[in-house]
Amino acid sequence: MSAEHVLLEDCLKRLKLPVMLRDYSECGRQAREDGQSYESFLLELANRELEQRQNNQLQRRLQEAHFPLMKTLETTELEKWPGLNSLQVREYAECHYIERRENLVLIGKHGTGKTHAATVLGVEACRRGHRVRFITAAQLVNTLVESREEKELSQYLKRLQRVQLLIVDELGYIPLSTEGAQLLFQVFSERYERGSVIITTNLPFAQWTQVFGDASLTAALLDRLTHHCDIHQFDGESIRLTESLKRRRKTTDSATAPAGRPEKKSHKERSAILTGSEPNP
Repeated sequence: MSAEHVLLEDCLKRLKLPVMLRDYSECGRQAREDGQSYESFLLELANRELEQRQNNQLQRRLQEAHFPLMKTLETTELEKWPGLNSLQVREYAECHYIERRENLVLIGKHGTGKTHAATVLGVEACRRGHRVRFITAAQLVNTLVESREEKELSQYLKRLQRVQLLIVDELGYIPLSTEGAQLLFQVFSERYERGSVIITTNLPFAQWTQVFGDASLTAALLDRLTHHCDIHQFDGESIRLTESLKRRRKTTDSATAPAGRPEKKSHKERSAILTGSEPNP
């Protein structure tokens, strides 16, 4: 290795340009073979460094978000979501609602795709350079209560304020204590017109008092939450249940049906497959 190479590599290390350090020799050889200009050679190296940095930043944002499972737009069958059409999803993926500090509320029974949808939109937000935090309502309340007990509530609230999109999953599945309801109200109140929230819930707004306990608190919360908000109703049957039934039907049909056209199951037989019981004659 020549002295020039040693000095160049030392400079790239000190400038913290690991990709340029890794690839300069390959890019230089390719540039000489193709007769590229010095500018083209340097541009190729700079683009590789920038691409790697952007990918590293994305990975950090995805890790900080704490998604329960990685769900992406590319691997999602949008027609399975009863509460959003593909055009709406594409619009939300551009994250203008985050820039406008607006909220999304996804309401529906369990298993209808609300968490999946919230995760996909969260991943898209990370891709657009936004800081995201995914957390269940129960986890958030527990963390708030523990932070207050340890006199670290203000620091935790400041960390949440730095998040541009807060995703609160499964609101309404369990009732909150008075303290928990007040702390959760504080989180939503402080994000009003300062940061976006996505909430998934199994309860319509009229039943939120069951969760927060206090009618006045619930009304004040909904007033702030829904002021700049899109609401989507996820109706229909559980996606997981439907897919499970289809798999069970295929397994049962292949095991019992004679060769040729598969035997169709009656409604009673499908119900028996689900419950594991024998159908009535």
